[in-house]
Amino acid sequence: MQLPINKVAMQRAIIVAKKYFANELRDHLSQARINAQLCILALLFAIFSSCVILLFRLLLVWANHYTQIQTLDFTGNVADWRALLPLLGAVLIWIVAKLGSKRYRRMGIAYVLHRVKLHYGKIPLQSAAGQFFQALFALGTNFSVGREGPAIHLGAVSASFLAEKFNLPDNSVRIMCVSGIAAGIAATFNAPLAAVIFVLEVIVREYKIHYFFPIMLSAICGAVSSQLVFGNVHELDRIQVFHIPLDHYPILAIGGVVLGFAAALFNYSLLKVTATGQNWPLIYRLLLAGSITTLIGLVLPQALGTGDFAIGEAISQHPSLLLLVALLFAKMIATIAAIGLGIPGGLIGPLYGIGALLGAILALVSALLFPSIAPYVGLYTVIGMTAMMGVCLAAPLAALVALLEMTNDASIILPSMFVTIPAFLIAYQGFKTKSIFFEQLEIMGLNYKVAPVNLALQKKGVRTLMDRRFVIVNDNDELLLEVLKRAEGRNVLVRNTEAILEMVSLEMPPDNHSPALTRHPIEGLSDTTTLNEAYIILSPKRSGEVFIYQDTSDNIVGVISWAALQKEINSGQI
Repeated sequence: MQLPINKVAMQRAIIVAKKYFANELRDHLSQARINAQLCILALLFAIFSSCVILLFRLLLVWANHYTQIQTLDFTGNVADWRALLPLLGAVLIWIVAKLGSKRYRRMGIAYVLHRVKLHYGKIPLQSAAGQFFQALFALGTNFSVGREGPAIHLGAVSASFLAEKFNLPDNSVRIMCVSGIAAGIAATFNAPLAAVIFVLEVIVREYKIHYFFPIMLSAICGAVSSQLVFGNVHELDRIQVFHIPLDHYPILAIGGVVLGFAAALFNYSLLKVTATGQNWPLIYRLLLAGSITTLIGLVLPQALGTGDFAIGEAISQHPSLLLLVALLFAKMIATIAAIGLGIPGGLIGPLYGIGALLGAILALVSALLFPSIAPYVGLYTVIGMTAMMGVCLAAPLAALVALLEMTNDASIILPSMFVTIPAFLIAYQGFKTKSIFFEQLEIMGLNYKVAPVNLALQKKGVRTLMDRRFVIVNDNDELLLEVLKRAEGRNVLVRNTEAILEMVSLEMPPDNHSPALTRHPIEGLSDTTTLNEAYIILSPKRSGEVFIYQDTSDNIVGVISWAALQKEINSGQI
């Protein structure tokens, strides 16, 4: 005999079960430790981020089939419509910017870094469309910008958007955001380890094990996605690299000094142009960048694009020293004009082109004095690329690993490390150079500095510390006294006639009279916030409590006191 099923009871049971598992998930994600739930979510979000990046790459490949310089014997005259593409791209970028809201025009790696540091990686979804199409137009019309800029922004937006939709705790939203960045970089360059190192070295700027595994899983996902669509391609494996003898290392040291000077000069020039044009109307900046790029393209079209043509010229058979020097200056000017005047895109691709040209020039000049250097031009180009990226972005390890993966040749490791050291010392100590991203943030007036105690508190959600022992009673003094006597350590809350929640306690007067009833209002925080928000509220008075609610302020789930928060800070576990 089949028993009747109470549908209402079943629905209630399902709701209770969902709520239980949702709370369990939030409890796990609020902790600053590695867990399977965090890794699974990072992997799922990385799939979505990778799909967005692959769509961008496919559209770019299609656009470049018609617009990018196909050969290096480009005619370079106005009759060829490709010569005017940067001007067309500037107009298209301006139209997209005008169609969107002014609030969401900020984009790029520096902006993402600001949002990760101060806003848990929450990036407005409305900025994604602008970044997608503006970067597509910039890259498709041969501006000297890189692909990693849109990859980082779009990867971050995709993952953080999903994390907010799932209503995850803020500390895990940040992890999802940087995991999306790793997926975006890996899907762009097929360099998963470089993606992990870049995120830890440049974006997060610290190593935590509960960050590492989600980031690594996301990078794997991005790289696998790239290989499924484009194949297992190493973009720079065409560079012929030979193992260099140890007696060549003194010459490499001199090359490191030159590269450090060049990197410092490039950073200074780029930031000077950025600061000068910061307050100009957008259309003026874009048209000026388009005009400069067009003029350069008429004379040296190899200087246009991300840097592939410059690299190709640097590693070509019997390159002309005079041509390489001219191309170096043209590439630097084109990049400074594009990035400094607001063309959306990344910096790594152009830095690779500039570094390759510098390395090839150093090799050819050295070969005039020491002919034995001639076979190692390919290695010098890779060394130049590593040093330029490492010094300009203050990311030496990410630069080394990226070139290692993209060349698929481990023989570059030792000489690249050797050259990077003097390059860094010259640029950062001799010329007081700083990471270009942080300098850009200061020019834009965006903060990125967080005090150590606040940064530590941001890593844990309020659900990890909240006291779940509480009782809410009616606003009646006699009832409150009775409840307080029986509270047995529980927090007693009362909602007064003005609908303000208050904390109630008994205070024993010094004259041994009957205990007095004290009450004070307390503020509320969502259960998705971190301990830092509780600290900001309680630290001015160094006392008091905050209540924690889920979904709505009426659904109170816990209380955090200043004493508990102070104990957590002093424990040294944050």
